[in-house]
Amino acid sequence: PMPSDTMLRFSNRLHRGLLGISGGRLGWTTAGMPVLKLTTVGRRSGQERTVMLTTPHQEGDAIVIVASKGGDDNHPAWYLNLVENPEVKVAMKGSSARPMCARVASTGDRERLWPLVTAAYTGYANYQEKTDREIPLVILEPAT
Repeated sequence: PMPSDTMLRFSNRLHRGLLGISGGRLGWTTAGMPVLKLTTVGRRSGQERTVMLTTPHQEGDAIVIVASKGGDDNHPAWYLNLVENPEVKVAMKGSSARPMCARVASTGDRERLWPLVTAAYTGYANYQEKTDREIPLVILEPAT
């Protein structure tokens, strides 16, 4: 079954709480993947919104994230926010939030990256099978 928005929000809060309580020592990996804290600007509210996401693949300074939402038929809110405003902030273990620019992977990028993403975590392939929407890959690059 699909995780509900409420369940996804709860697990996100729990994850942020674990990071806070442990002073940032715990919670930086999930399912063997590094975790990052992504801050977007809400497309309707204009307020900063922060979510915890896994990154199955990095290339140099570029970080790949997956807009899977557990295979839901709708895109996650954070994805819609960064499509509207690609200027985001990203924090990873041992680093404070830094400005980055988000872009949706092109068809060519996705064809190259999807096998690497699903090799890192097979759950993404299962999520893709559950939905008719193409699950977007987002590439986060340092802001210049």
